[in-house]
Amino acid sequence: MKTVSTAKSHGGTQGVYTHASSACRCDMTFAVFVPPQAEKGPVPVLWYLSGLTCTHANVMDKGEYRRMAAELGLMIVCPDTSPRGEAVPDEPDNWQFGKGAGFYVDATQEPFAENYRMYSYVTQELPALIAEHFPADMSRQGIFGHSMGGHGALTIALNNPDRYKSCSAFAPIVEPSTAGWSKPAFEKYLGKDEAAWRAHDACALVKEGARFPEFLIDQGSADGFLDEGLRPWLFEDACKNAGLPLTLNMRDGYDHSYFFISTFMDDHLAWHAERLA
Repeated sequence: MKTVSTAKSHGGTQGVYTHASSACRCDMTFAVFVPPQAEKGPVPVLWYLSGLTCTHANVMDKGEYRRMAAELGLMIVCPDTSPRGEAVPDEPDNWQFGKGAGFYVDATQEPFAENYRMYSYVTQELPALIAEHFPADMSRQGIFGHSMGGHGALTIALNNPDRYKSCSAFAPIVEPSTAGWSKPAFEKYLGKDEAAWRAHDACALVKEGARFPEFLIDQGSADGFLDEGLRPWLFEDACKNAGLPLTLNMRDGYDHSYFFISTFMDDHLAWHAERLA
């Protein structure tokens, strides 16, 4: 692991790091905010998964999480959204696929299977690195994210309910297997057999018996992707039928941007901190 940069913020440290990833077979970059409480011992870890076209830097620069994370004593880990590099296959003219659009799955189809293993990276490789190099209490982990990252947070939590104690999302893609802007990516990464997609579809997972203690979702009513790609009411119905607690906040007038995310970031951090205490 190499340190790209560190900066003091709200008494803690915001760092950016790179390492050679065995899962993605390329160099990967991630950001970690370590709160001041870590000087006295390990602190809870909250994973933030970013959305389409993003890197680790979007939430780091625009998410406005450090002040509250420092107050609550939360370590915030921000992975990248996909593998990177000249040798990594891509569709540069397609913002919904390839670099910046890994969808947090392990691809099984060529030529993407070698590098696009974001599920393994986020759930196995990077946590091991965090546990080794940072004062992280890995017995207290939460996960959240935005859009494609919200999809990743929901599905990863549902697939690993014993690992994460909390899960929330901003404007998540709740049923990517049927959404117009994610279905083509699933076919390219996972193949044409839609049964293989269900392990990475939050609505399908809940319908098939996956469980998690509770969820928090914030969604802007003025989000331009609401009807085409996000459709939180589908997850609301799935949770209701399964008896799973879900708080869905429809935020009047808010869009899909980081203006929306930063507005409600404190709410999500406080919500996670209660469950990671």
